[in-house]
Amino acid sequence: MTWRDRLRAIRVDVTPLRTSRDFRLLFSAGTVFYLGGMVSYVAMPFQVYRLTGSNIAVGALGAVELVPLLVFGLYGGALADHVDRRRLLVLTGIAQLVLTAGLAVNAFLEDPQVWVIFVLAGLLAAAGSMQRPSREALMPRTVRHDEIPAANALTSLGMQLGLLVGPTIGGLLVSLVGVGWCFVVDVAGLAVASLLFAAMRPYPHQEETTPPSLQGIREGLSYALGRRDLLGTYLVDIAAMLLAFPVVLFPALAEKVFQRPELLGPLYSAETVGALLATALSGWTARVHHHGRAIVVAASAYGACIALAGLSPSWGLVLLFLTLAGAADMVSAVFRGIVWNQTIPERMRGRLAGIEMLSYSLGPLGGQVRAGVVADLWSVRGSIVSGGVACVAGVVATAAWLRDFWAYDVRTDEHARAERTARAARGEPSADA
Repeated sequence: MTWRDRLRAIRVDVTPLRTSRDFRLLFSAGTVFYLGGMVSYVAMPFQVYRLTGSNIAVGALGAVELVPLLVFGLYGGALADHVDRRRLLVLTGIAQLVLTAGLAVNAFLEDPQVWVIFVLAGLLAAAGSMQRPSREALMPRTVRHDEIPAANALTSLGMQLGLLVGPTIGGLLVSLVGVGWCFVVDVAGLAVASLLFAAMRPYPHQEETTPPSLQGIREGLSYALGRRDLLGTYLVDIAAMLLAFPVVLFPALAEKVFQRPELLGPLYSAETVGALLATALSGWTARVHHHGRAIVVAASAYGACIALAGLSPSWGLVLLFLTLAGAADMVSAVFRGIVWNQTIPERMRGRLAGIEMLSYSLGPLGGQVRAGVVADLWSVRGSIVSGGVACVAGVVATAAWLRDFWAYDVRTDEHARAERTARAARGEPSADA
């Protein structure tokens, strides 16, 4: 085998972009959403801090978004299992456009109002939480069943591009033309993405649905908790983010530990760079069948790399281990997505997408609190190292407890086989469908 053949075997598989028009639209819209959203992500905290001079106020901005995330994430998932998901994508996109335009108008006022930022931030969190389950539930419908691993990796690639490029654009706009133009750029992106969603063909539900209700949400939660393989994917991600999420400590690491404030940017981007590299070289993931083991190994590697970053004596090694940690975390995320998209029935996909969103959103929020408290009680390095070690221990304990998760094999798992059979009976999307 030549080096060219080896490279072809590991690079990201772009087949879904070639074979499915609707996946191309969904991929492009999602990438634009992430890009614009990250521009506003930079602008809002900066504006709040500039107006108030308070770190507590900046932290409260995240707290305001927590309740909408919890409530509307679950409700949006239930809604996605009942209404036309494409239509919901368009309507929630328009809602986000209008709300972001409100942020732009407020920013251009001579005396911007802080309370307006908080109100609109909460409403944006609600609209985004209602949209994301539909976007994630719709993706498997746009590609053939055997293309789901590649489509999942490509979706992650688009997200990581937005996470890497968006803050850079936001930082430049803030420094050169002001906060208001960040929101204008986001509004333009939301308009483009909503038009791309609207250009997709309809995807009516293929089974009888029930209107969103507490009973429907409970049904989704019961299904998620009743499947030990799914439960493992949630607990591993929560353990990794809750115990080993170091981002809140980066300012202290740059200024107090290494006394090099210019390291702050590279520290923030290192994990994203690693995630991008891992996604670009994700072709090998299609040949892995024991996804539970892959998730456990990748999440353990993430924790180990975070611990090594905390122990590293030089900033170069810190950046190296953070990059490796980002790559390991992305490998874990890719395999978690494959398990979700290849085994969850279509009638439950929206509700489970809402639960998945909570699993990978709440962990980082709690992880910031844990990291900050331990750093104040002990030290910055101690917080990072202890978090990484605890992550490895938590992931291994989860695998030992949930043997069905560790033993998961996509070739023999009853849920994976049932979903393959169901999709074959319904008919797969054809090329350029």
